[in-house]
Amino acid sequence: MSKENNKNAIRLPLFIAAAIALGIFIGANMAGSNSAADNLYKSIFKFRQVVSHIQNDYVDEVNTDELVETAIEEMLAKLDPHSVYIPAEDLQISQAQLEGNFEGIGIEFNIFKDTIHVVSPLSGGPSEALGIRPGDKIIKVDGKTVAGTGFTNQDVIKTLRGEKGSIVTVDILRKGEPELLEFKIERDVIPQYSVDVSYMVDDEIGYIKVSRFAATTYMEFKEALHKLKKAGMKKMILDLTSNPGGYMDPAVKMVDELLAGNQMIVYTKGKDARHNTEYFAQREGSFEKGSVIVLLDEGSASASEIVSGAIQDHDRGLIVGRRSFGKGLVQMPVALNDGSAMRLTISRYYTPSGRCIQKPYEGSLEDYHKEFYERYASGEMYSKDSIKVNDSLIFETDKGRTVYGGGGIMPDYFVPLDTSANTSYLTRLFNTNTIAEFSLSYVDENRSRLEKMSFDSFRNDFEVTDEIITALTALGEENGVALKQDQLNRSMPLLKTYLKAFIARNIWKNDGFYPIFNEQNEIFQKALTLIDEANRLADSN
Repeated sequence: MSKENNKNAIRLPLFIAAAIALGIFIGANMAGSNSAADNLYKSIFKFRQVVSHIQNDYVDEVNTDELVETAIEEMLAKLDPHSVYIPAEDLQISQAQLEGNFEGIGIEFNIFKDTIHVVSPLSGGPSEALGIRPGDKIIKVDGKTVAGTGFTNQDVIKTLRGEKGSIVTVDILRKGEPELLEFKIERDVIPQYSVDVSYMVDDEIGYIKVSRFAATTYMEFKEALHKLKKAGMKKMILDLTSNPGGYMDPAVKMVDELLAGNQMIVYTKGKDARHNTEYFAQREGSFEKGSVIVLLDEGSASASEIVSGAIQDHDRGLIVGRRSFGKGLVQMPVALNDGSAMRLTISRYYTPSGRCIQKPYEGSLEDYHKEFYERYASGEMYSKDSIKVNDSLIFETDKGRTVYGGGGIMPDYFVPLDTSANTSYLTRLFNTNTIAEFSLSYVDENRSRLEKMSFDSFRNDFEVTDEIITALTALGEENGVALKQDQLNRSMPLLKTYLKAFIARNIWKNDGFYPIFNEQNEIFQKALTLIDEANRLADSN
């Protein structure tokens, strides 16, 4: 038997022993449920038999680690769509997304023409401190060529991330420099921000965009609130579009800043009473008065739906956009002994009115995720009348407005998806990274002129000219996107807005991107027309 098979043979009994021990422990703690304990023990014993026979008798050599991991994945998939297994090698990245930081060199990057381009060094990170610039091209990492070798985004993350204090050497090609520049970078903790941007739309309306709910989200939100209130905010637009959720705690605390008194925010129910919890507003929030509009779309899920559900049920603000994703299940992280983990659903959460907004998942996992695309086919993305509501799950807000459970948060004001300017040509320019690549190149060539401008000056005076569009379409053809003039004409206003926003992002980051991007954001634009109604709702509380 090979070393690898010896290793698997050793691991297999250890795994089975651990599983049996766990089964006995669970069985011993199932008071009054001896039959359940017996069934669990029998099932684990059967699994041991199957894996042992495969290991000992199957015609070919097998990797028992892979078999066990596959079994765990399939077992969890049978439970619900959100109970998942996370292999050890993927756990660090998964945790970093929720914890709000990671360890690495601190760059935002993109891959153009099989080469890693630095879009921006992250503020406060080691790359910024060493003078790495937007537009730099990473050619080598630790002496190994990575340009032109088919490096993927995941390869970049695995190569450049690492423990704080470790050293990585990168060789960079910089415009105007005849030779590669070598940088020895000491990796450090890099903060990730979940509040993408906060800015004043006008003298009274503040806008906050939250992209996910991580460990640092609440404090970021508080800082944004403080900044905007100091700038005169009396009305807030909270943008949770495409926010997939994350931790429940920061969502609860965020709502607590907006709700007065001790109103309920959310409650959970599980099979075990220890997973039943009620959450109420507890502190005096910093924005309990003043109108609130929450933006949602089909990508808003989980913690985003906790926030919007509480705001809607208590008539604290208006929900504007499209029906949210519909995830009302709560997961508990469980660490496993080999460094892997699982996220196990332990309860359902309910909005204050009693709504569980989890969409059905009786079918396959594939069917569950296809429901997202079926919203396009059914017409729901384009017409409110096409939304299927469950008439048996009717609830009322504090002021008697009708709301529905059973599949996402229904907006108070529906905003259809605007496809009038979308074309396959514009989609291809995005999918080939042509727009991002061109904007980075344009800024690199015009940086000194652009950096002398204030953002307000750029926003008001900068024009995406026909000459710029011609250069963009030429790059598109280099990237395999054939020019389709009729589609270009149809997409021109939208393309110019996108391109201007991407150019601004390379100078002013998100503070430059979102104010321009939102000029064509149909949900944001609809919200602006509803400010007066949101004011009336706020005044009536």
